[in-house]
Amino acid sequence: MQTINKVVVVVNGQFAHEERLLPILDSADCIIAADGAANWLDAHGRTPHRIVGDMDSVDPALLSRLGKAGCQVVRYPAHKDETDAELALAAAAELGPAEIVILGALGGRIDHTLANLSLLSMPVLRGIAVSVFDGQSVLWLAAGRTEIHGRPGDVVSLIPWGGDACEIHTEGLDYPLRGETLPFGPSRGISNMLLGPCASVTLRSGQLLVVHTPLDHLEDAP
Repeated sequence: MQTINKVVVVVNGQFAHEERLLPILDSADCIIAADGAANWLDAHGRTPHRIVGDMDSVDPALLSRLGKAGCQVVRYPAHKDETDAELALAAAAELGPAEIVILGALGGRIDHTLANLSLLSMPVLRGIAVSVFDGQSVLWLAAGRTEIHGRPGDVVSLIPWGGDACEIHTEGLDYPLRGETLPFGPSRGISNMLLGPCASVTLRSGQLLVVHTPLDHLEDAP
């Protein structure tokens, strides 16, 4: 049985900087499409291993073709409590990978964007390195300790998520934190900067949404 280390979950959102997204797909051991995300994958010559959702957005002809090609189709009723993105992430977690990368989670409807970011807190994802990549920035939730790897000048934002983030210590960032609390609401943690190839962040309690924007992607920022 093949060991699955990296799963890429593709959500039916917006796909900017596709030239940066396609290599992520090609590095995956398994690709899971959330419903209509299969349309984007097909348009770029990629076939998911599994498609999950109520199938209200995927092209019917494509869905039939995917099933015949060996793609596992997991269909849910239209009236359900979970979004297709949540179901796709739960399916990815069941595979027991070390890493999950989510594409297409941001942009479009703001309620879907916020809900997709909140999915990073799903209990089934604990112990898995889960990140969102939108073609410009990488985002992940940090609790306890995390490291940011990149280049000097990369932008790093630390955003309290779901409440205050307490007793934060940083190393390798231009604006250091030495045991301070970032309260939920104010924007103090926005637009810090890497001083070298690696920075570390530790916190006693709470969670931080870490947003890492590489220096060579900054020209894409609004």
